[in-house]
Amino acid sequence: MKVYWSTLDVNEVNYIVAATDQGLCYIDVNDDVEELERWCSKHIEQAELIKNDAELQGYIEQLLQYWSGERSSFDCPLDLRGTTFQQRVWDALKTIPYGKTVSYLDIAVSVGNRAAVRAVGGAIGKNPVMIVVPCHRVIGSNGKLTGFSAGGIGMKEKLLSHEQACSEAAH
Repeated sequence: MKVYWSTLDVNEVNYIVAATDQGLCYIDVNDDVEELERWCSKHIEQAELIKNDAELQGYIEQLLQYWSGERSSFDCPLDLRGTTFQQRVWDALKTIPYGKTVSYLDIAVSVGNRAAVRAVGGAIGKNPVMIVVPCHRVIGSNGKLTGFSAGGIGMKEKLLSHEQACSEAAH
């Protein structure tokens, strides 16, 4: 299966963005092709990585619109690869409003298993398309920022601050 990839540099952060013919499948905050190769070897059988800026242009355009404050949600096709439980968690993440946060417990309740908070955290940590599936909007029940595999807490803070500022500017 062909996996097209490109890089995006915005706000002093380098991203690698990848998609199949079915849709966006991967975004990470480092532009490390070897990390993309490792991810593909686990999730896409016989992935053929092809650097192709043109194939990724629509996805990159939406990410740039997000960062410029012109976009608060994404309407690009997704090709998310994960377990049924992970898919349910990622679907729940897509319902979190722009500029708002919810707790891991809230997500566990929304997927029908209040006791699955740790499993929810694990599924969120495996989200392959940060920003587009907004895992950064999930915080601890105590209101504190916790784990963020895609760039660490600093990146999570940056995303939340960006959305808060854009939300305030819109009002």
